[in-house]
Amino acid sequence: MADVLKRVPVREQEAAARAANFEEVCYGYNEEEAMAEASRCLNCKNAKCIGGCPVSINIPGFIAQVKEGNFEEAYQIISESSALPAVCGRVCPQETQCEGVCIRGIKGDAVAIGKLERFAADWAREHGIKPKKAENSNGHKVAVIGSGPAGLTCAGDLAKLGYDVTIFEALHEAGGVLVYGIPEFRLPKEKVVAAEVENVKALGVKIETNVVIGKSVTIDELMKNEGFEAVFIGSGAGLPKFMGIPGEQALGVFSANEYLTRNNLMKAFLEGYDTPIKAGKKVVVVGGGNVAMDAARTAKRLGAEVHIVYRRGEEELPARREEIHHAKEEGIIFDLLQNPVEILVNDDGAVRGIRVIRMELGEPDDSGRRSPVEIPGSEYEIEADTVIMSLGTSPNPLISSTTEGLSINRRKCIIAEEADGATTKEGVYAGGDAVTGAATVILAMGAGKAAAAGVDAFLKSKQSS
Repeated sequence: MADVLKRVPVREQEAAARAANFEEVCYGYNEEEAMAEASRCLNCKNAKCIGGCPVSINIPGFIAQVKEGNFEEAYQIISESSALPAVCGRVCPQETQCEGVCIRGIKGDAVAIGKLERFAADWAREHGIKPKKAENSNGHKVAVIGSGPAGLTCAGDLAKLGYDVTIFEALHEAGGVLVYGIPEFRLPKEKVVAAEVENVKALGVKIETNVVIGKSVTIDELMKNEGFEAVFIGSGAGLPKFMGIPGEQALGVFSANEYLTRNNLMKAFLEGYDTPIKAGKKVVVVGGGNVAMDAARTAKRLGAEVHIVYRRGEEELPARREEIHHAKEEGIIFDLLQNPVEILVNDDGAVRGIRVIRMELGEPDDSGRRSPVEIPGSEYEIEADTVIMSLGTSPNPLISSTTEGLSINRRKCIIAEEADGATTKEGVYAGGDAVTGAATVILAMGAGKAAAAGVDAFLKSKQSS
């Protein structure tokens, strides 16, 4: 008899092999493995896992169906709450959310909720199962700005309620951060992201690409001239941050956003794609979040020796434990408690290395984390020909600067005055990274879901008044 305290292991590519390719690292569960893992669920009456999920999936409900082999029903239960289950099953930080409060995890391993969600979504895709759409249209038009996780979620939820929804996407391909930010080896684009986007379109959502809101058309024009009664802004946060240290303008210094976009969206890692990028032989990635891990693991697959430089210790790394574990397995070198002070540049303007200073942890800062403090006289150099800055991002101010009555804060984030994402402009809602700054896929989805409910309530109140 299987040990119910231990989760069913998930098959993965061997580290040495995967560090040299862009194929997906995790293979996921097969039917037998999924049913065995689902049988570990206690089906709690007061299911804390639902409260731990930003989009409130009926987790015990779908897992009970997986246990019985009713995979289509499991998928439909998930789809009632989530527009992107195959994505979330792969990139959601379940360990700090649904799995983090799983009762089974008090004694033993938490149920592998994320892997079961991925299984149900993958099974549905492979068997041509689509989410259920609204039976009738209510005739009301809503515009959604951005086709990332917030926009897709908001659009999907509104379409299910019968709204005529159009997504406007600035890039040539829909998916937002799912296509430009997260590498192929974590989130396959054609197999997973494109299929999830098609599922949203199957609900009746229209997507127009190559439309830059604020240049191609403004939000005010959409509402005044094109008949959109409400707008949701889910445009993300794609403006990279830098440290302001000497040498940052050198050839070979990238933002993580640019480096990943060239590889993920513009396919720089594939032969036959003429996408310029300096992959680097010795690469330093500055930062410790999930994006830093993605950039480092991408550089490794492009053949580089890769160092991650982070000013705090391992316990303070903000990336998911799974991503840190995979990075270490693949040979990424972690230079912790170090902070860059200068990028060293050759006479020809190209990077030759990075000067760092050693740090120690002092008193906690405003976030509760212990503040790093420089150790005087401890500077040294790391040889490198490429430096990738992964220090977070902020929203592009183009939308806010071209929309009358839309307020932003000092970080250039749109101010959402209510939990449903209502902004200072009537009929305009916002959520995800455009409001919070860079965060996770699932938190953006939660914001998109809340905004859909807010838009629905707003338009219904207008009809009744």
